[in-house]
Amino acid sequence: MKFLITGANGQLGQELQKLLRERGLDFVAFDSKQLDITNRMAVLAAFEQEQPDVVLHAAAYTKVDLAEDDGRELNWQVNVDGTKNVADAAKLYNAKLVAVSTDYVFDGTSEVEYRESDAVNPQNAYGRAKLAGELAVTESNADAYIVRTSWVFGEFGNNFVYTMQRLAAIHPRLTVVNDQLGRPTWTRTLAEFMLHLIDVKAAYGTYHLSNDDVATWFDFAREILKDTEVEVAPVTSAEFPQKAYRPKHSVMSLDKAKATGFEILSWREALKQFLAE
Repeated sequence: MKFLITGANGQLGQELQKLLRERGLDFVAFDSKQLDITNRMAVLAAFEQEQPDVVLHAAAYTKVDLAEDDGRELNWQVNVDGTKNVADAAKLYNAKLVAVSTDYVFDGTSEVEYRESDAVNPQNAYGRAKLAGELAVTESNADAYIVRTSWVFGEFGNNFVYTMQRLAAIHPRLTVVNDQLGRPTWTRTLAEFMLHLIDVKAAYGTYHLSNDDVATWFDFAREILKDTEVEVAPVTSAEFPQKAYRPKHSVMSLDKAKATGFEILSWREALKQFLAE
């Protein structure tokens, strides 16, 4: 079985490569310079040459605030047009597709966990583009999994854990938002789940995947820095204005993912393992 990874230089793309190497699996990985997924002919040519059995679509435009203005066009080109090109190529070359989406497809007003079947209502440009990308995957009729995730952290790239550690090194006191509720996701857990779906031949469709248990950004930051002398203080979102809307409640149900037989670590245990590594 041969895997093709898009977004090779991203947080998840690098984690996927690490995992595939550990498992001795055959793969090819493309970053945006090696394969511009917004170029349809280039995508089709890559699939023609590589003949992948499985596509792990980790490429994405993730600059949520920039997507509201300067990055609006690129956001749509990558997350919608690029995803459509990859999905159509997967269908054409009979490859299974695992595409990554986001909790931002929801508006964050629910008081209970979001299920895969719940109504979507994205409130920022990034979320609208990722939802359109989901629709492109569905409309391609490829054998596909859509995996929605949230609050991603890991070994590679920039993420909340590294940001908190960097700030803690130069500030004795940090303020962190305490009125947004969600679930952190370790890239290792996400990568393992993507391969798990293929391994167990799970039913195609949409799945939610994060680490278990619920947190605010304040909870997450306090856990990251619990062994330091830094004071972490809670504040409201109003004290941290951002261009793009952030959901107040983006807790997604993990029941469907667990029903596939996948065991999910709590986010605290995942963070502990990550920091130990």
